[in-house]
Amino acid sequence: MKASIATFQHRGYAGSGWISTEDGLLHGRVEFIADLVTFEGETVAQLEAAFRDAVEDYLATCAAVGKKPEKAFSGTFNVRLGPEIHRQAALTADRLGVSLNEFIRRAVEDEMHPAKP
Repeated sequence: MKASIATFQHRGYAGSGWISTEDGLLHGRVEFIADLVTFEGETVAQLEAAFRDAVEDYLATCAAVGKKPEKAFSGTFNVRLGPEIHRQAALTADRLGVSLNEFIRRAVEDEMHPAKP
């Protein structure tokens, strides 16, 4: 069994850290890329440092072999809403005087950071 203990950010990459309750090891991986990039440490601070080193090593390895490194998030993605929701969202965005893209960005942000009552 493993339990998540930490998440890390470095140069646009995200990493997750876990502790294995079976063997007591701290380990992690760079998330949201197809390449498998892992790291380990004895403390959370060492795990975070190992994550940063793993990202740097990944970027250096990609450069050495002439491969374009994967980026975890480009900031662009497709959303399938269905025609009626798409229409309603476009009409609401127009009524608010913003682009559909801005309307959707705000809606996602509002869901991640809801206003406190």
